[in-house]
Amino acid sequence: MSVEEDLLKKMEKRTLHFTLIDPITTPKASLIASTIERCGSDAILVGGSLGASGELLDNTVRDIKSSCSLPVILFPGGVMGVSRFADAIFFLSVLNSRNSYFITKAQALSAFSVKEAGLEAIPVAYLVCEPGQTVGFMSEANLLPRAKPEIAGAYALAAKYMGFRFIYLEAGSGADVHAPPEMIGYIKKVSGLPLIVGGGITEARHATTVARAGADIIVTGTIMEKPDAEESLKKIVGALR
Repeated sequence: MSVEEDLLKKMEKRTLHFTLIDPITTPKASLIASTIERCGSDAILVGGSLGASGELLDNTVRDIKSSCSLPVILFPGGVMGVSRFADAIFFLSVLNSRNSYFITKAQALSAFSVKEAGLEAIPVAYLVCEPGQTVGFMSEANLLPRAKPEIAGAYALAAKYMGFRFIYLEAGSGADVHAPPEMIGYIKKVSGLPLIVGGGITEARHATTVARAGADIIVTGTIMEKPDAEESLKKIVGALR
């Protein structure tokens, strides 16, 4: 069974939780990965907006896989964010970028690397909403306005018609607020696609709100860099069960 098939099967029963590990900001990935699995997360994303590539990326993925059995999915911040040691890759297109490089050209430049690595590619439409944080700046996104869910919905419907199989709605790593429930619900309503939501989800109540709004997968990342990471993660995952 492919990673995508496994995720879709699990999503029929409940909202899933993914933990994002950034090789730049999260050392000792093997120790963190075992904690993530113990807390009940469903998969581990590996990547970041700055510098997560090459030997550092390879070593991080290998360390994770040596200490846990969760699927490892690459979450590339650029064309170099490919590692043959991962199980799959989110093949992302930032649909609301002002720069076509982040919509199609980076994807063309990395396509053969993904093929040669033998990775399962999962087509994901990446939508960045306010506040956007680092990823909004780096991807030159026209940030989706929080008060205009219909704009996000238009992009989501376009993603469906273009053949994407997942939508990832991102408020930005370290954001002080997650995507609005109204935006999440509208995207889910008009597209019907599996919806991933990340950014600004730091407490169990945030996870509950986002899940009830329509998210199929919730992603958290920066909480793993805090002293109380395990306790916080258990509460967030527990809120989704």
